[in-house]
Amino acid sequence: MSDINQLISIIIPVFNESESIGFLLDEVINVMAAHKFNFELIVVNDGSKDNTHQVLKQLTLTIKELSVISLRKNYGQTAAMSAGFDNSNGDIVITLDGDLQNDPNDIPKLISEIYSGYDLICGWRFDRKDKLIKRKIPSRIANKLIANVTGLKLHDYGCSLKAYRREIIDDIKLYGELHRFLPVLANIEGAKIKELKVNHRSRKYGFSKYGIDRTFRVLMDLFTVWFMTKFLTRPMYGFGFVGIISILISFVMSSYLLIIKILGEDIGNRPMLIFALILGVAGVQLFSFGLLSELLIRTYHESQSRPIYRIRSISGTNKN
Repeated sequence: MSDINQLISIIIPVFNESESIGFLLDEVINVMAAHKFNFELIVVNDGSKDNTHQVLKQLTLTIKELSVISLRKNYGQTAAMSAGFDNSNGDIVITLDGDLQNDPNDIPKLISEIYSGYDLICGWRFDRKDKLIKRKIPSRIANKLIANVTGLKLHDYGCSLKAYRREIIDDIKLYGELHRFLPVLANIEGAKIKELKVNHRSRKYGFSKYGIDRTFRVLMDLFTVWFMTKFLTRPMYGFGFVGIISILISFVMSSYLLIIKILGEDIGNRPMLIFALILGVAGVQLFSFGLLSELLIRTYHESQSRPIYRIRSISGTNKN
């Protein structure tokens, strides 16, 4: 059920978007006013080097719903989104890019899906208006890789146009390049997720500021997200399993070498001896890493009073 009194926070991270940001805010305001939404606008200026700061300063004088967060330097899109999340007050949070490629007319559709019971609605730029070689092909490869590694089958992880319930945002902490993995992080928290086709427009001004140079950082964060997906509350299952397998293989090899040594063969020059020793040492180390990870995870959860479960709702009279 929709509640017209619910506050909706619209977060727009920008970096050198002085030419487009005014037009974008006009579009957003017109769409929100037409649907009579109660909303706030939060623009995060991610250390822009053009006159974006001056443009935004002037816009705050005429747009009462607008707040501008200016970061001291260019920290990247993840940090900019995190700053917006931390300083927003809405029951529903909408994110979109500041380059006019996301269409504000899609915002009501995302909000409607949130009202229908979903926790996160992800935009899917099914007809993407970007260069094929530099943007579309790398994005398709990345999307398939992320979907296969994490198990969350989405077509478009990179679309900034998304809608979130507040409780999902409050459960997620961002760092690195993890904004691309927000659906995966929300899935870890038990969010109900849906992907929705949205309009994508050609860039009118400037060029993409968050480019392909972050590919390797995204790949490194993918390993982190994969580990969080599989072993966030049970790291011993990962390290310990591999450690035990290594120790068992080492034990079998060592037993074989011991037997043939007893039978009189020379084993000093056999590569298997070195391999068995390496596997044994590696197995013990991996098992130890697993134990240490268990302790760190317990400290992480207990220091933040972070439960290992998420409750969607409680029904009946016994709610306490």
